[in-house]
Amino acid sequence: MKRLRKWGVLLAMTAAMTVTAACGSNAGSGTTQAGGSQPPAAASGQSQAQAPSQPASAEKKITLGFSQVGAESGWRTANTKSIQESAAAASIDLKFSDAQQKQENQIKAIRSFIQQKVDVIAFSPVVESGWDTVLKEAKDAGIPVVLTDRAVDSKDPSLYVTFLGSDFVEEGRKAGQWLVEQYKDAKDPVNIVELQGTTGSAPAIDRKAGFEEVIASNPNLKIIASQTGDFTRAKGKEVMQAFLKAHKDIDVLYAHNDDMALGAIQAIESAGLKPGVDIKIISVDAVRDGMQAASEGKINFIVECNPLLGPQLMEAVQNILDKKDIPKRIVTKEGTFTSEQAKEALPTRQY
Repeated sequence: MKRLRKWGVLLAMTAAMTVTAACGSNAGSGTTQAGGSQPPAAASGQSQAQAPSQPASAEKKITLGFSQVGAESGWRTANTKSIQESAAAASIDLKFSDAQQKQENQIKAIRSFIQQKVDVIAFSPVVESGWDTVLKEAKDAGIPVVLTDRAVDSKDPSLYVTFLGSDFVEEGRKAGQWLVEQYKDAKDPVNIVELQGTTGSAPAIDRKAGFEEVIASNPNLKIIASQTGDFTRAKGKEVMQAFLKAHKDIDVLYAHNDDMALGAIQAIESAGLKPGVDIKIISVDAVRDGMQAASEGKINFIVECNPLLGPQLMEAVQNILDKKDIPKRIVTKEGTFTSEQAKEALPTRQY
C-alpha cells in the first residue's frame, strides 16, 4: 500500500510539472512581442513559406522634403497650399519647412532632409546663388532635387533633376510689351518707377531683364527709380512713399508682384492720387487681391504667374522615382489680364 501511495505522489508531481512547462512555452513563443516577433508556424497552422504577403497599403510611402521661401505674399500662400494638398492627394509624406526668406534656413532644411533620407528634395530658392555645396551633398547622398518656382545659377546642372516653374524673363517681356503698346504714340518722356522683388532672387532679376529688354525699343520709356520692395505689401508701400516724395512726375509703376503693387496703391491714394489713372500700374502674379484691384481699375495690367504647382510637382516626383525621363525645364502655362479681363475672371479665380 505504501509503495502504491508513493507511485501516486510521483505521478501527480510529474503531471503538474508537465502542465507548468507547457504554460511557459506558450507565453514565450505564442504571442507577438513589441519587437515584432511572430507566432511559430506550427501555431498558426501554416509554414512561413506559405505566409500571406504584406498588403499594398503597408508599402513604404514616398517621402518628399520641401523647403518653401516663406509666406511673404498671397501668391506664396497659394503655392504652399497647392503643394500640401497635392502631396496629401498623392499619398506622399511631405516634410515641409518655411525658410522665412533666409537662405541659411533653407540650407539647414535641405541638410535635415538629407539626414532624414527622404526620397526627393524640392525647394524654391530664396536667391539664385550659393547652392552648389548643399546640392552636392544631396547628390552624394543619392537624393534627387527638384527646383520649383525659382532657379539657381549653378554651372553644374547635374545637381538637380528639373526646374518646374514660370518663365520670369517672359513675364517681364509681357509687362513691357503692354507698356510699349500703350505709349507707342508718346512724344514726351514716360517716367517709370520699379518695385523689384527680393534682391538676388530669380524672379526679381529676370522680370527686370525681360521688361528692360522690351521697353528699350521706345526711347521715351525711362525707368527713373528702381528699388526692392522684397515682394511684400508693407515694403511696397514704404518704397512707393519714398518714390512719390522724390519724384513728382511718375507716370507708370512696374511692380514685380501684386503684393508690392497693392502696398504702392495705398501710398498713391494717401498722396491724393488715383491709382490706375494718375499713375498706370503693371504687376505680376494675378492673385485674387491683385485681380480685385485690377477689376476696380487700380491696376491696369497683370501678368499671370501661376502658383498652383503642386500637381505638377507630385507628378515629377513620381516620375523621377519610377526612373522615367523628364525634361530639364518644365514651364507652367500662364496668361495676362487687363482690368476688364480681370473683372470677368475674378468670380472663378482659384487663388
